Amino acid sequence: MQVSGILKSKGDAVLITVAPECLVSEAVDLLSDKKIGTVLVSRDGKHPDGILSERDVVRAMAEHGADIMDSTVDVFMTSKLVTCTRGDSSVSVLEKMTEGRFRHMPVVENGELIGLISVGDVVKARLQELSLEKDALEGMIMGH
Repeated sequence: MQVSGILKSKGDAVLITVAPECLVSEAVDLLSDKKIGTVLVSRDGKHPDGILSERDVVRAMAEHGADIMDSTVDVFMTSKLVTCTRGDSSVSVLEKMTEGRFRHMPVVENGELIGLISVGDVVKARLQELSLEKDALEGMIMGH
């Protein structure tokens, strides 16, 4: 399955972004309120500047203490983004996520954000693919 299929299966998921000057405390409140694990950082809501995940916040707190809550997200966000496009395969995305040890990947086209997929989204899509392949092979073996 391609990323385009994963995005389609998510429906009209709203892309949540915060500005680089947003306080970490505000971003943490947003993560908690929306029950999400990451938020995209963008000056204009269209072009990615970075990503701030729960893991980024935990690392920053371990290193700098609770004072990070009064800092802006651009200080602690991951700015070297690994992104994908609609045409990328679920397998290639899963490989990138596993290799980079991250759980969320922005989907970008022509430099603009068009979505965000999680490792859970990709695993779900891959399991559906494998199930369809299994059914097709069983059908061939059984002569259906």
